[in-house]
Order: sequence, then C-alpha cells, then structure tokens
Amino acid sequence: MENTLNTKEENPAYASRRNFLKISGLTLAGTGLLLAGCNNDDDGGSGPSNNQLPGIRNGVFDLGGGDFGVLTYAYALEQLEADFYTRVVTNASFASFSEEAKDILSDLHKHEVIHREFFKAALTDALPNPTAQLLPPLAFTYGNLNFGNQAAVIDTAIALEDTGVAAYNGAGRLITNPDYLVIAGQIVSVEARHAAAVRDLRNPGSTDFANTADANGLDPAKKPSEIATVAQQFITTQFTATFLP
Repeated sequence: MENTLNTKEENPAYASRRNFLKISGLTLAGTGLLLAGCNNDDDGGSGPSNNQLPGIRNGVFDLGGGDFGVLTYAYALEQLEADFYTRVVTNASFASFSEEAKDILSDLHKHEVIHREFFKAALTDALPNPTAQLLPPLAFTYGNLNFGNQAAVIDTAIALEDTGVAAYNGAGRLITNPDYLVIAGQIVSVEARHAAAVRDLRNPGSTDFANTADANGLDPAKKPSEIATVAQQFITTQFTATFLP
C-alpha cells in the first residue's frame, strides 16, 4: 500500500508536536498583555525587599532578593536559553538538521527570545532605578558542544529545559506578588512544553516526554542555589545571589 504520509504536514504525530508548541499561550501579543501586570503600581517591590534590590555589590552584580530578585533570576535563565537557541538556529550546520528538528528548535528559539525580552521590559518598567538595577547582558560558553551535531544540540536543549522547569518550580514559593506568580506559572507551563517536545524529538513515540515526573506525577522543584551549580557551567559573567536561598 502506498504511504500517504510522505510529508511532515501530513504526519499526525508531527502535526501534534507542532500544535503542542503553537498552543503554548505565550505569543508576542500575549507578552504585551503580561507586561501590564508588571509596572510601578504593583506592590511586589515594596517593603523589606527594597533593601535587597538587584545591583552592584562589592564590585559584582547581585541578583537581589524578594520579588525583584526572583524576576532577575528568571531573566538570567531566559538569557541563557535565548542565547543557546540563537546559536543553534544561526549555526551554518542547522540547515542539515531534520525538518522536524529545525521546526521545533526554531519555535523554541522564538519562545525563549520572547521570554528574555519580556523580563527585560518588565524589570525595566518596574525597578526603581533600572539603569543601575537591571541585570546586564550575560556572556555564555557551551564548552565543546558541537552546534552542528543534532543529537548533541537536542541533549543540551533537554538539560536546559529541564533546568528551567525545576528553577521556576522552586522559585514560585519565593514570590509574594500574586501577579508575578501568575506570570511565572504561565511561563513555566511553556517551559514544560519545551522539555516534553525536545525529549520526544530525541526519542519519538516513547514515554521520554514524561520521564521527569516523580512518583507523585510532579516535576522537580529546585532552589536557586541548586540551579546555580548547573547554570554556572554555561554562564561566564560573574554575579552573586546573596539574598536567594
């Protein structure tokens, strides 16, 4: 019998994975709406956290504490993910990746750039003195990673996405402003979709997409200090997180 599923568009498994990302709920238009929740009228930066605002301490940028510290922490992680996927899609060998890998990784690149720019704009709007308190652009390294090797890129993407989900899950309890907590929840749901998509890309048709859950069906939640040990493998810019657990 002739195979009638010769193109990626006709393959229901492929279409399902694409739709899985397309309905992620964080689009450029949606970002504009989210920004309305982070402005100087919010009370997330008031109170004791004002003594722990992000900024230079002892010659090194410190992420700060309170809600602004958590948002800055998230901004650092989104810078990392956006940088990684930018390097992936702009590498000359990206053209040799499978069509499905190119489509999925391109979608993830767009999402992570949106996340990064969202946090930059939100913090710029909300911080009392963003000129001194906004985390600057970070520098990154990926060791000996071959960006022309599809399997190596996917494995690194899995590690970064799993780390991102655990980071948001662990940071949620530190957020006091309910508007910020809603935003964090919206973004971690997108990151979880990413983690599932790249795991399925590595091993299609398997249960790998759900292999991060524990016996209770829950993804890991890690404190900022735990995430820092992983992130420091990639982030070369020195910074501190004095007020985050």
